[in-house]
Amino acid sequence: MSAARVFVARLAGCSVFDPAGDKVGRVRDVIVVYRNAQPPRVVGLVVEVPGKRRVFLSIGRVTSIGSGQIITTGMINLRRFEQRGGELRLIAEMLGRRMKFVDGSGTAIVEDISIEEREPSEWEITELFLRRPKTSASPFAKGQTTFAKWSEVRDTTVTGESQSATQLLATYEELLPADLANALLDLPEQRMIEVAEELSDDRLADALEEMPETDQVGILNQLGDDRAANVLDQMQPDDAADLIAQLSDERGEVLLDLMQPEEAEDVRMLLAYAPDTAGGLMTTEPIIVSADATVAEGLALIRRHELAPALGAAVCVTLPPYEPPTGRFLGMVHFQRMLRYPPNERLGTLLDRNLEPVRADASAAEVSRILASYNLVSVPVVDVNQRLVGVVTIDDVLDYLLPDDWRSTDNDEPVLPPRARARQYTSTETTPIAVGTPPPNRSPRRSNNGTS
Repeated sequence: MSAARVFVARLAGCSVFDPAGDKVGRVRDVIVVYRNAQPPRVVGLVVEVPGKRRVFLSIGRVTSIGSGQIITTGMINLRRFEQRGGELRLIAEMLGRRMKFVDGSGTAIVEDISIEEREPSEWEITELFLRRPKTSASPFAKGQTTFAKWSEVRDTTVTGESQSATQLLATYEELLPADLANALLDLPEQRMIEVAEELSDDRLADALEEMPETDQVGILNQLGDDRAANVLDQMQPDDAADLIAQLSDERGEVLLDLMQPEEAEDVRMLLAYAPDTAGGLMTTEPIIVSADATVAEGLALIRRHELAPALGAAVCVTLPPYEPPTGRFLGMVHFQRMLRYPPNERLGTLLDRNLEPVRADASAAEVSRILASYNLVSVPVVDVNQRLVGVVTIDDVLDYLLPDDWRSTDNDEPVLPPRARARQYTSTETTPIAVGTPPPNRSPRRSNNGTS
């Protein structure tokens, strides 16, 4: 084993290898337990293995820590990690804590923690890297940093003081939205709320879109109305509509009134559709252009980095206006076809004549069949007047068909389409598909007249 001191924050994201040099995962946290009159002892690591599953790796299975990598004995239990009583996660729960110096010299925030091997397979906390409160009034000033042994400080978080999430957020900075969502859900509930409150609106929106709806509601209910509305503004309209549909009618209306008018209008339109129809699954933000737009203009629009790949696979061509509901829908142009023509070619001449749009009241089953039959990643949705109101993408359909707990399930068996178990919905305009029983904790979207 390496005898060098290792800083925990730098372990986040480090690769874990077996003795043959094959990568088995990445470090996400370090687990310690408290001991009487001694520094906390390291008992293992939380490792993310393929499939985004987080498992526990006993420190006894680690043969080397250093040089930005972890070497193991090759034996890893793939059972999902569950934190036990008395265990503390250093990255998730210790970084950002306020510590009090026992000599009475004040307090400081934990910015990093060093661990060191005392005996073979016996690691413990040796020092804390701390930052004292700043003494200058300048907004750019920072407090003095210092090292302290465990015995020289006391934890003040247990007295009820708020725990800063700044240092933890730094370790999450490069995580993709789905990974950030998993990381948040792995935290103790109170810590998860603390971190969620310090995330930026757009970052929190991205994470919420990747969570089960029950967890989305749990976090949103902990946010003030103004903050919750700001986060909903940053979400995709269809995801925001799904989330608002899970709230009480009263709070849903309050949040819609606080949202940006354009965003709220899109969400209200989506709430009017049954959740198991094309209108309930669609997003209202496809790329929409006129028939006179050129290939160069179309390609420029799909290059936008914030655009989801499925939405960038094609552009919709309509008559004015060019915001849903648009003028009459003319057709779609796939990006691969645009690549085959000169930049000045008019998109109106490149329409896919074989692709028919679906009506907003078409069933989710019908939309699924069309996507599968014609190998599409999106299909346009129109109203009774042939105006484009949105598009349904393949990820919208997958999210509908997969079970509610697909993000956290350990079951590798083939997945049946239970979400087509049809969220029960009563409507005079549509007939829901009935393929089993409705999933738990899922209520239908509200329509504008208050019926559901």
